Amino acid sequence: MRKDVRILLVPYRAEEITIPADVTPERVPTHIVDYSEAEQTDEQLFQEISKANVICIVYSVNNKKSIEKVTSHWIPLITENTDKDSRVPLILVGNKSDLVEHSSMETILPIMNQYSEIETCVECSAKNLKNISELFYYAQKAVLHPTGPLYCPEKKDMKPLCVKALTRIFKVSDLDNDGILNDNELNFFQRTCFNTPLEPQALEDVKNVVRKNLNDGVCDNGLTLKGFLFLHTLFIQRGRHETTWTVLRRFGYDDDLELNQDYLFPPLKIPPDCTTELNHNAYLFLQSIFDKHDKDRDCALSPEELRDLFDVFPYMPWGPDVNNTVCTNDQGWITYQGYLSQWTLTTYLDVQRCLEYLGYLGYSIIAEQESQASGITVTRDKKIDLQKKQTQRSVFRCNVFGDIGSGKSGFLQAFLGRDLMRQKMIREEHRSYYAISTTYVYGQEKYLLLHEVFPDIDYLSDADMACDIVCLIYDVSNPYSFEYCAKVFKQYFMDSKTPCMMIAAKSDLPEIKQMYGCSPLEFCRRHKMPPPQSFTCNTAAAPSRDIYTKLATMAMYPHVSQADLKSSTFWLRASVGATVFAVLGFTMYRVLLKPR
Repeated sequence: MRKDVRILLVPYRAEEITIPADVTPERVPTHIVDYSEAEQTDEQLFQEISKANVICIVYSVNNKKSIEKVTSHWIPLITENTDKDSRVPLILVGNKSDLVEHSSMETILPIMNQYSEIETCVECSAKNLKNISELFYYAQKAVLHPTGPLYCPEKKDMKPLCVKALTRIFKVSDLDNDGILNDNELNFFQRTCFNTPLEPQALEDVKNVVRKNLNDGVCDNGLTLKGFLFLHTLFIQRGRHETTWTVLRRFGYDDDLELNQDYLFPPLKIPPDCTTELNHNAYLFLQSIFDKHDKDRDCALSPEELRDLFDVFPYMPWGPDVNNTVCTNDQGWITYQGYLSQWTLTTYLDVQRCLEYLGYLGYSIIAEQESQASGITVTRDKKIDLQKKQTQRSVFRCNVFGDIGSGKSGFLQAFLGRDLMRQKMIREEHRSYYAISTTYVYGQEKYLLLHEVFPDIDYLSDADMACDIVCLIYDVSNPYSFEYCAKVFKQYFMDSKTPCMMIAAKSDLPEIKQMYGCSPLEFCRRHKMPPPQSFTCNTAAAPSRDIYTKLATMAMYPHVSQADLKSSTFWLRASVGATVFAVLGFTMYRVLLKPR
C-alpha cells in the first residue's frame, strides 16, 4: 500500500508581519521584518538596521558557534551601522529551547553586562511557540520603555540624567517646598501620573519598603528625595521601568531625558497687532510659586530663595539686570510685585520664553491645564480697541526717547521708586533698558512697561515704533536737548495715532532756553500735545509717580481729546483713583499675607 510523504520546507525568511495595535499590551502597531543571509545582501541588511526601532539577534541555544557569533559578528555589525548617539536597543533571542534541557543564560549574562544596548534575553521555541508572545512584548518594551537611558547595570544605579530629571520632578511635586512629599502631595503625584490615587494602606506599604532599605528615605511620615529616587531605582531593577518612564513622560521628558520641545513650546497663535499677557490662572500659579519659596515671609526673594526657585531650570534665567527692571526692597531683593512684574514683562516681550519657563516650573501639571498656553491671553487687535474706544488689556508699553544725557535712565528707575542717590549705585553692566511696575487708572490696576530706546535717530526699528504711548524726554538744563525730541516726533510720530507726551526732565536744575525754532510749550501746543511735564528724580523721598499714572491713562485712552488731556479735573480723577487703590492694594496684600 502506497503512502503520500509530505516534506515541510521552512523558508529562509518570513514575509513582513504587522501586529495590530489592538492586540498588544502597549496599544502600538508592531512591524516584524525578518532577515536571512542566504537570501539578502549586506546593503539590504544595513537599510533595515537604519529603519529599525529594536533589533532581535537570534541564536541557537544548542549551537556554541551561533552564540559566539552574537559578539564576533552581529553586535559589531549593528554598532558600525547605527549612530553612536542613538543606539538601537537589542534583544537576544535563544531559539530552539525545546532541543535542550539546560539554559544558555549562564553564557549570555556576561554578554549582556558587556553591552549596555542589550535590553534583555529571552529563550523561546519556534516549534512549540514557547515565549514567542513574550519575545515581542519585550521588543515593544525595549522601544517604549528602554532601560539604557535610565540605568547603568555595571554600577547598579540610575544614570545622572535620570537622577537629574527625577530630582526636578520631586521638587515640582513638593508643593510646600519642605523637602518631603507628604501624603497629599504623593496622592496628587499619583493622580497626575497614573490617573488614580493610592489607597492609604498602599501608601503606607510604599513608605515601609523605603524605611526598610534607607535610613533617611522617609522623614516626618513623608518621602524624601533620597526615598523617591530609591523607589525608582527599585522599579527599574525589578523590570518595572515603564513606571519610571510614565512619570518622566508625564513631566515632559523625551527618550533622551531632555524636556520635549512640544512640552516646552506648545502651539500659540498670535495674530498681528495683538499682545500677550498672563491670565488669572497663570498669576495664581506664579503667586503659589512665590509663596513656596519665600521662606522668611518678607514679601521678597533673597538671592538664596531665588536660586532655589530656579533650581528646576537648566540655567539661571534672571540676571542682575532684572533687579534694575522691577521693584526691589531696601536690600535690593526682588519683591512680590517685582516678581510678578518680571513675569509680565517676559510674557509681553517674549511669550515663547515665558512658555518655556512655565514648563520648567510644571505649570500644566500643577495647575492641571492642558499646556502652558492655557495661561496666556492673546489680546485683540489694537485697531479694534481704537474703534471701540475701550480695551481689556492690562499691559501698556511706553517707549522712552531722548538724547544722550537727557535723563531717560533716571526716568525709568524713578518709576521703580529709586531716587538719584540709589540710581548712582547701579553698576553699568547691570543696567536695564526696561522698567515695569503697576499703576492705577480710574481704580484699575495696570502694568506700565517703560522701554528706553537707543538714541540713534537714523536706526530706529519697527519695535522702537510699536508702543501704546511715546515719551519724549529733554534736559531743561541743556539748551540743545529738546531738538532731538522735536526731530523724533516729526520724523516718526507726527502722523501716527500713538499719543505722545513731552517730559521736561531734571526740573530741579535751572531751566535754560532751548535752542530750537520755538519753545517746548509752543511746540506741544502746535502739535496738539499736552504741555511738557516737569520731572526730577533728585528728591529726598521716592520720586513722584503722578507722571506715570498720566502715561498709563493716555495709553489706555488714546482716543481722549486734547481738551480733556489739558483738563486738571481729568488727571485728578485718574490720580486720586491710583492713590486710593494703591493704598488699598498694599493693605489688602498685607492682610492676605498674615495667613500665609
